[in-house]
Amino acid sequence: MSKTTETFTRYDAVDYLTNIEDAAAYLEAAIEESGADPTLIAQALGTIARSGNVSELARRAGMTREGLYKALSANGNPSFATILKITRALGLRLHVESVA
Repeated sequence: MSKTTETFTRYDAVDYLTNIEDAAAYLEAAIEESGADPTLIAQALGTIARSGNVSELARRAGMTREGLYKALSANGNPSFATILKITRALGLRLHVESVA
């Protein structure tokens, strides 16, 4: 009996964000799951940004490429204004609904 060796690759959500609908669903899930941790939302936006052309996104958001990476990094702390600029540049819109 031969022994089969399995190899695994690191999961990266970027590989599955192939269109704007997937990106919107991913961001919505991140918002739902973030609880009291807003860094998860910034990290989700960073993942969405990496799934496309980061330089073009930065240009549309009125930011530098480096500024975009910094804002959406694990250590970044983007302002709400920055979050809104990035979501608009991605072609997404944040909205609020009652949960009560």
